[in-house]
Amino acid sequence: MISYETLKKILFKFEPETAHNLAEVGLRILGKCYIMKSYMEKKNYIANPKLTQEVFGVKFENPVGLAAGFDKNATMIKAMKSMGFGFTEIGTMTPKPQDGNPKPRMFRYPEQKSVQNAMGFNNKGAHEVLKNLKKVYPFSIPVGANIGKNKITPEEFALSDYKSLIKKFEASSDYLVINISSPNTPNLRDLQNEKFITELFTMAKELTLKPILLKIAPDMEVSMAIDLCNSAINAGAAGIIATNTTIDYSLVPNCQNFGGLSGACLTEKSGNLFKELARELFGKTILISVGGISNGAQAYERIKNGATLVQSYSGMIFEGPSMVRKINEEILELMAKDGYENISQAIGANLK
Repeated sequence: MISYETLKKILFKFEPETAHNLAEVGLRILGKCYIMKSYMEKKNYIANPKLTQEVFGVKFENPVGLAAGFDKNATMIKAMKSMGFGFTEIGTMTPKPQDGNPKPRMFRYPEQKSVQNAMGFNNKGAHEVLKNLKKVYPFSIPVGANIGKNKITPEEFALSDYKSLIKKFEASSDYLVINISSPNTPNLRDLQNEKFITELFTMAKELTLKPILLKIAPDMEVSMAIDLCNSAINAGAAGIIATNTTIDYSLVPNCQNFGGLSGACLTEKSGNLFKELARELFGKTILISVGGISNGAQAYERIKNGATLVQSYSGMIFEGPSMVRKINEEILELMAKDGYENISQAIGANLK
């Protein structure tokens, strides 16, 4: 079979968004090809009792998930287990279809193993995405739904967008994520305030018993991030996902001055904020860490710092389909060195 290094050389000759679309075509085909899907599943997917845990009343056979942003329209779910992921998160979906921002809006920086995107919640809209989701849900790994408001929806009507999305997706997902931290929808991050968050999660709690999580940006002051997360938890949030992409353009030389950076450039910034959040929030709620995770040592450090689960996306672009298997294998090796029989013993070990 063709190696990923060879395939990467071919894909990197294309514009990043074109390469993403080609990858989507390939993964959709993989999802329909039973023989290839089974082969890759056996090769990449690790279901080890030592990594298995129950979160939100749902079984996660390994702790590494696909972050939102890759599978915006729920078209690639069938292939995700073959890529090794223990869970997957679709979206971000908006109530109405949305084209997103003008192109070019995705940029790669191979030397920094980083990506910059200004996609702007491009998706086919809740109705179409839900149709795709219902074809596969429930799936053999947990599926999360990441939801956001339409660009044209004024701030004062944002609650109604989230309300309609929660009602639409709560029956066809294992958990929901409120996205108000993307830098690519004008004024969206303005909703990262305690008043809106309290109203949002109070409303959400009345709509569904499904776990709903808040995803936050890495560019907030630590004290503000802690206060915001506490407001969400007090109003009924089931967990916190930290972090989204960053608008700290000093992290990559000569990058664009718009959109959000992700990948290796985000590892330290995201990890540091997660560590600070976990000091305050560990034990109060479920914490999921995302941002610059591409190997087992990084994932394990986040787990020991309080993450029940971790997510990756940009790392896969540079490391390929073996990345998740390697992360899980490394986590098992590091657990063995620490004398842990189950991942639950490692979660928050640095805080105990």
